[in-house]
Amino acid sequence: MENTETIYRSNFKVGAYSFYQHLRLNHPVFPMSKETSNTSWIITKYDHVKELLKSPSFIKDQKKLFSQSSREDMNEEELNIFQNMMLDVDPPDHTRLRKLVQPYFNPKTIKQMEPRIIEIAQELLSEMKHSKEPIDLIDDYAFPLPIIVISELLGVPVEDRNKFRKWSNTIVAASDNGAVDFQEDVEAFTAYLTRLFEIRKAEPKEDLISYLLQTMEEEEQLTTTELYSMVVLLIIAGHETTVNLISNTMFALFEHPNQLSKIQLDRTLIPSAIEEGLRYYSPVDFSTARWAESDMELHGQSIRRGDLVLASISSANRDEEKFNNAHQFDVTRNKNAHVAFGFGIHFCLGAPLARLEGKVAIEELLHTFPNIDLNRTMNPPEWRQVFLLRGLTQLPVILNQTSN
Repeated sequence: MENTETIYRSNFKVGAYSFYQHLRLNHPVFPMSKETSNTSWIITKYDHVKELLKSPSFIKDQKKLFSQSSREDMNEEELNIFQNMMLDVDPPDHTRLRKLVQPYFNPKTIKQMEPRIIEIAQELLSEMKHSKEPIDLIDDYAFPLPIIVISELLGVPVEDRNKFRKWSNTIVAASDNGAVDFQEDVEAFTAYLTRLFEIRKAEPKEDLISYLLQTMEEEEQLTTTELYSMVVLLIIAGHETTVNLISNTMFALFEHPNQLSKIQLDRTLIPSAIEEGLRYYSPVDFSTARWAESDMELHGQSIRRGDLVLASISSANRDEEKFNNAHQFDVTRNKNAHVAFGFGIHFCLGAPLARLEGKVAIEELLHTFPNIDLNRTMNPPEWRQVFLLRGLTQLPVILNQTSN
């Protein structure tokens, strides 16, 4: 076990896939830490991950297990932001909250957004044409595209997108490390939304925030704290994972020039390249937290009530028992039943939007800059040291502009 712990405590993202493979073979239900009376577990095999994600025996709402006083180190405002999110509740609350926003994220509604997403992509690419190299594909393209899309959907001023990025980075870091001081950013985010909600109440528009405010006032299906949590979640989840989807997939293509050549010759392969990018470099490394509702046995391990259990999405998506040549990046892969968007009732609400944004982003990028390549004169891209997510800190590229 000492070797496993050493691997884990080293530069986690760099050696992660070797670590996952080691766990799948030797410790598929792995006790990651035991600092209190409860143990934290990582689940790594594909079938076990799907079992965990759909099992009602593992719950999302920790208030059912732990007293509020045990978290008195966090103020009420911080708790409201995190504990009323749709991700962190169980049925029937989860069912109610998801049903409220589902119409905005169904595939038919999302498909109608495609012309606008194309327009946004083309505007960003036009700006890149006139930018001085080197270009960071994340700052100039992979980040602004999804944040503009989700901002317009919600009814949030697009010009404030860099504020959301800062607040989002702080909140994501805090979800990894409780020592991170995020109170100032949470307060700023909350104050910002309070002002925005007041404006939308006075002047409703055809956007999701106006709809949620109307639902809260007229149908009473949403509490005030749930409203704040819902909007924070949609802003963060609406761009964080899609940034990673776009940049991770392009990075994998740069790492595998033969695969990039395939989709340059046949653009109909782009949807399958997106699915392979989701599998190969999953934007979300781990599921959000679940807790064992009662004592149980799980594949040879004794899980106690209140134990934290995490599903390794990235490990499941590289499971040799599920995927042929699991460690190869193949844009022509068939039957790609990855779990990058989760599984069960918490399956990612924004999956149709993320897939569409990824497809449009890569189609338009390769159309505009068919000779784009990684800037190999710079240091290799590095992974962000964020436990739950897999994303790059930057992605420097050379555009190699030609006829387009």
